[in-house]
Amino acid sequence: MQRLTGRLGGLAYGGDYNPEQWDEQVWKEDDLLMRRAGVNLATVGVFSWALLEPEEGRFDFGWLDAQLDRLHGNGVAVDLATPTASPPPWFTLAHPEAMPVTADGTRLTHGSRDTYCLASPAYRRAAVRIASALAERYGTHPAVAMWHIHNEYATVCWCEQSAAAFRSWLRARYGTLDALNDSWGTAFWSQRYGSWEQITPPRATQWHHNPGHTLDFRRFWSDEALAAYREQRDAIRAHSGLPVTTNLMLPGYQVLDLWRFGREVDFVGIDHYPDAPGTDAAADTAFGADRARSFGGGKPWLLIEQGASTVYAGDRTLGKQPGEMLRHSLGHIARGSEGALFFQWRQSRAGAELWHSAMVPHAGADTRIFREAAALGEAVARLGELAGSTVRAQAAVLHDADSWWALDTRGLPSAELDYPGSLRRAHRTLWDAGVTTDFAHPEDDLSRYRLVVAPALYLLSDAGAEALHRYVEGGGTLLVQHFCGAVDERHHARLGGYPAGPLRTALGIRGEEYRPLAAGETVALSDGSTGTVWSESLRCEGAEPVLSYASGMLAGQPALTRHGFGRGTGWYLSTRLGDPGYAALMARLLEDAGAAPEVAGLPEGVEAVRRHGEDGRSWLFLINHGGQPARITVAGLDLLTGAEAGPDGLHLPAGGAAVLRTVD
Repeated sequence: MQRLTGRLGGLAYGGDYNPEQWDEQVWKEDDLLMRRAGVNLATVGVFSWALLEPEEGRFDFGWLDAQLDRLHGNGVAVDLATPTASPPPWFTLAHPEAMPVTADGTRLTHGSRDTYCLASPAYRRAAVRIASALAERYGTHPAVAMWHIHNEYATVCWCEQSAAAFRSWLRARYGTLDALNDSWGTAFWSQRYGSWEQITPPRATQWHHNPGHTLDFRRFWSDEALAAYREQRDAIRAHSGLPVTTNLMLPGYQVLDLWRFGREVDFVGIDHYPDAPGTDAAADTAFGADRARSFGGGKPWLLIEQGASTVYAGDRTLGKQPGEMLRHSLGHIARGSEGALFFQWRQSRAGAELWHSAMVPHAGADTRIFREAAALGEAVARLGELAGSTVRAQAAVLHDADSWWALDTRGLPSAELDYPGSLRRAHRTLWDAGVTTDFAHPEDDLSRYRLVVAPALYLLSDAGAEALHRYVEGGGTLLVQHFCGAVDERHHARLGGYPAGPLRTALGIRGEEYRPLAAGETVALSDGSTGTVWSESLRCEGAEPVLSYASGMLAGQPALTRHGFGRGTGWYLSTRLGDPGYAALMARLLEDAGAAPEVAGLPEGVEAVRRHGEDGRSWLFLINHGGQPARITVAGLDLLTGAEAGPDGLHLPAGGAAVLRTVD
C-alpha cells in the first residue's frame, strides 16, 4: 500500500474511468475536470474485454495505449484492471458450455455481466490469456500504479463443469468416500455415496439439502474463486512488480471466505454501497470499513468503489444529502482506507447502469455533485501525511464465513436467525457507544482486545472453542449470544450440551434445550426488558444468573449469565434483547472491560476515530452526522481547514468534519 501512496504522493482519489464510452471532445473535458477535482488515480479497463480482444487471441491495444498515455500526461495514475468479469460475445458463442447454470438447471445467456462459470477451463484459460497480455504490454508503463483483477467476485454456478471441479475438491479434502460420507452424515435419508461420480452440486431439490453438502459447496466455490484470482495475479507478477488486488464486494455479498482473500491480495480493496440513508448509512460505512481493515490484518486498505450521490435502499435509489459524499469518504479513510475512489468518474449515457451516480453527473460540472467531488478532492489531498498510519481497536466482533454459510442452511429451528444482521447489530451498538471495533476470526489470538462479541457463532470449530477458552482465561471479556457453538466444523451437532466443550467451560453454563419463539412473540425478563426470536434452557455450572426469564416454561431460569474464569469473564445471552436492553448490556461490558470511546461525552451523531503513525503522531477524525452543531473539547491542528482547535475546543457544525493532527 505504501508503494501506491508513495507513487501518488499521498492518498488516492478518483474512480472508475471508461473513456471507451466517450469521444475525444469529452476526453479533453475530462482532462480539465480531473485536474479541477484533484483526481490522481483512475481505474481503467474493468469492462473492456470486447475492445481489448475483439476476436479470440487477437488483441487491440491501440486505444488503451492512447488513454494511458493521455492520463499519464495529465498527472493521473492508473489502476489497470483485468476485464474478466464481463466476457465478450465471441466467448459465449465459442464456449456455450462456459455459461453459468442456476441451481434449478437454467443455463443463462449472454447479455449482462458475469456471464461465465468460474470453474470452466475455457473461461479460466481466456482470463489468464487476457491478464498475461495486459501485463506483458503494460507491466512497466509509467501510468500504471497498481493492478486490479476482475470485478466483485464471485458468481456461483451449478453446471457440470462446476460439478467436476467440486468432486476434485472433495477428493483432495477427504481422500476417501468413507471420510466424506462420515462428514456429511449420509446415513440419514439414504444418501450414502458409493462413487465420486454420484456427487453433484447442491442443485434445486424436493426439500432440505444435506447441510454438510451445502457447506462444503460454499467452501469449494470460495476456493475456486481464490484459485481464479491467483492465476491472474501470478500471470501479472510474471511481468510487473506493482501491487495487485481485487475489489471485494462488501458488506452483504457473501460467497467468499474474505479472511483467505485478505491473505492473498497485496492489500485489501473493497466496494461499499450503504443500504440505508442518514445515520444508518454512516454506521454501515463504519461496518464495511472495519471489515475491510480487519480482513487485511489491520493494514491500510483502499476503498475502490462507492456511490458519489446515491444510497441503495431496497427497491429504490435514494439521493445522498449535501455533505454526505465527504462524510462517507472520511468515514472510510478514518478507519484505514488510503483514499476514496468512486464508481464512476462520468455518469454513463447508455447501458445497464446509466442511472448509477458518478462524480460528473449527466448534468455536467456545473452541479452540486461535481462541486462536492472537487471539494472532496481538495480535502483528500490535505490528508496525505497520514498515509500508512493504522487504526487501533479495543473491541472485536467475531466473523466466520463457515458460520455464516452454515446459518444459511434450510431446516434450522428458526428462520429469523440472521447472520449478517446479527453482526451489524453488534457492530452498530459498539459504534453508537463510540468504540472503534475490529472483526476477528474465532481461531485468532484475541488477547489484544478488551471485549470480544460473538453474536452469531452457530458453527464453531474445536480450534475456535479452544481459542475463546484461552481468551477468557487470559483476562478477556467475552459476550457469546444465543445458538452459539451448536455444531462443529462438519455441521454435526455438539453432543452433551451446548456450546462447544471448551467454550462451555469458560462460560460456566450448559445449554440443554433450544426454544425458538414464534414470529412476533416476546418473552419477559426479570429486569422488565423483553427478549425476542429465541430462548434457551440453561443450567449454570459455575456462572451466575444476571437476568432470568420471567414468564413461560422457562420462568426462573437464567437468560443472561456471567462467569469469572481465570483472569477474565465469560457472558452468555440466550435471547435477543430489545435495542435499549442490548445497548445497556454492551455499555456494562465495555465498562467492565475497561474499553472507552475514542472521545468521551460526544453528542449523539458525532463519530470519532483515530489513526496512529509510527512517529508518535495521530490523527483524530471527528464527523458530525447529526443535525445540530457540537462543541468538542479537543486540541490539534485541523488538516481540512488549517485552523488550530483553541482553548474552547472545536466547533463542529451540523454535517461538518475535522481531522486533527495530535500526538499519542
